[in-house]
Amino acid sequence: MAATSALMKLDLCGFSGYKIYPGKGKRYARVDGKVFNFLNQKSEHSFLMRRNPRKICWTVLYRRKHKKGISEEQVKKRTRRTQKFQRAIQGATLESIMAKRNQKPEVRKAQREQLVRQAKEKNKASAAKKAATKPAKPAQQKKTAKVVKSAAPRVGGKR
Repeated sequence: MAATSALMKLDLCGFSGYKIYPGKGKRYARVDGKVFNFLNQKSEHSFLMRRNPRKICWTVLYRRKHKKGISEEQVKKRTRRTQKFQRAIQGATLESIMAKRNQKPEVRKAQREQLVRQAKEKNKASAAKKAATKPAKPAQQKKTAKVVKSAAPRVGGKR
């Protein structure tokens, strides 16, 4: 008895995806020669009405698409949360970064203003130095306007 059940050929329904046991179902051959197996009239008529099995909730395709009934077989993977970690940046140690972060805003603003002032003074000094080293330019001569010949008039009007 066990050997005969192993030899049993099961088909799959072309619409619902369910198993079709021997003696059940219907076979449908289209004009182009393609053959479909259907479990019952409900599946056959839905197929002939061109319904999409992915949108009909009792079909296997719908259940696969919407991940129904797979929670027993497969445990969901746990996603690892990223951990925040502070490191030193090139050119600044972690201690110096933390010290700057813990400074009061007034102190930080005063330091920034002082640095800006120093930079402006440095720029002024370099500009004055450049101006002192440049020789005075001789007076420029007035440019005379060039006489431009006008082009010959076009013949034939608009193109």
